[in-house]
This record gives sequence, structure tokens and C-alpha cells, in this order.
Amino acid sequence: MSARAVPRCCGRRGRPGRVSSLIGCLPESSHPHHAGRSKTGCGRSVVVCDRRYGDRVGRTGNRRAERGCGRAVALTIAPDARRDEELARRLVDDVTAPERGVLPEGKVNIESPVGALVQDLLFEDGWKADEPWTPLRRDLTEPVRDPGVRIEVVGPERAHMFAAVVRAAFDGSTFTDERRHAMATGSPYADARCLLAFDERGDAVAGVTVWSAGRGRPGLLEPMGVHREHRRQGYGEAISLAAAAALQELGSSSALACTPSSDVGAVATYKSAGFRQRPEVRDQYRDPRISCR
Repeated sequence: MSARAVPRCCGRRGRPGRVSSLIGCLPESSHPHHAGRSKTGCGRSVVVCDRRYGDRVGRTGNRRAERGCGRAVALTIAPDARRDEELARRLVDDVTAPERGVLPEGKVNIESPVGALVQDLLFEDGWKADEPWTPLRRDLTEPVRDPGVRIEVVGPERAHMFAAVVRAAFDGSTFTDERRHAMATGSPYADARCLLAFDERGDAVAGVTVWSAGRGRPGLLEPMGVHREHRRQGYGEAISLAAAAALQELGSSSALACTPSSDVGAVATYKSAGFRQRPEVRDQYRDPRISCR
């Protein structure tokens, strides 16, 4: 693979044929996942692969994980390549070896598609299934109803408000104005928006970031949170509706979200905003007592 085939962002190029080449190009953003997925404000990278992995690697933005900075990675693999043994073994080798620069030693998490050979190989190496998560999806071919509250797109002048809502929505969050700025200046944010919901007094009560993958493709809500002092007043539903409407305006075909299955309130919030619950998924994690490859 030639150097120019590697995705270029943040002014850097990665080494060919490595997941780490991709991770190094991703911006340092610090938004936690909805409903407390992040307790540290540190990141999970998302890597998109197909059978040409090593010849071409795609990428998207960051996800959050509560396990600590750089301790989680989410892989998504083209459906027709999920049982490809060569691809699966190369991916596992890259993401599990600390010297490759993707995940460090100790407890780390990997998310991959259900049924992918990657999962089988990780289980063979002693990895375990983590807590269940509930994905949700809302179709955007039909109009989205009005959220019923004032919604604003966050620009530089309101970045501090958004950061404050995120900190108040997630216990232990370290999200700052500077980290929000870093997120907003990263290349994946070109098709993303941060939104704030306001109450009747003009206080910011809920926030969400929406990530578009392009016209006709699914979009993602992450994070979505309600200020701890304004919960159980319908603001979670309102900001979820606003997020769906924003993704619809960006051309997304559907809106996706994911929350811990144990958080029944979060699942109910998304469903009240028109999201449909989908089958549970689980990360895999490496027990810190297991030696690295």
C-alpha cells in the first residue's frame, strides 16, 4: 500500500497496513457516551475494515469508553468479510498487541460485529464478554415531530455551555471547553453537530452530538445527556427528537444510539422519541491477568 493511500487527517500519516496507522490520525475528542458510558471522558476509536485491510482502511470518529483513555476500540467489518480468516487474524494481531500502538496492556475492550470471526479468535485467546448494551434505531424517512423546547446548534460562543451540560450529565466526566474545541476541529466533525436544549428560563438542560456518515447513510447520537438537575422532565426525549431532526437535515437515512441495557430509563427515553430497540450486543474485554500477545 502506498503512503498516499492512508487516510490523511490532523496533518499526519500512519504506517501502512496497521490499525494503529488509523488510530494515530483520529482527533482527540472527549465526549462520553450516553447514560454514563464514559466515566473518564476518554476515547474509543472506531475502525472500519473490509477484505482489503492492509491495502485500504476507512475511518470515522471516536467513541467513548468508561475504562480509561485509549482502552477501547470499536471495529466494524464489511458483512461479506466478517468470516474472512486472514482479515480476522490480522485485525486481532494488530489490536491486541500493545507494541502496535492501538490498545495498551491491562484491561481493554473491543467491540466488533456479532458473528464476526474476530470474536471467536478473541474468545479463544481468553477474552470475555462484557455487560450487554442495547442499540436503538429510528427511521428518518418520515417527518420528525417538534421537540417542544428551544434547540440551538452549538457554536464557539456556546461551547462552554455544552461542556457544562456534559459534565453535569455524566458522573466523573472530565469534558472541558478545550476538549469540545478539539472535537469540533477534528475532520470527522465536518458532518457533525452539537445541540443544546433550553428550558423556559433559558437554562441549558440537555445536549447531544450527532454524527452523520453522509447522505443516505445512518447517523449516530453520541453523547446524549440531560443535566442531573433537570431530569425526568422530558428533556431527554426532546433532545433525542432534535438530534433525529438534525440528522434528517444532514441527509441521514436513520438515527442510531446505544446505551447500557441496565439503564432502562435511557432505553425508554429513546423509545419515546421514536427509536426502536434492537437485539443486545456485548463488547469483549481482556482480563488484566491475561498476558498480551
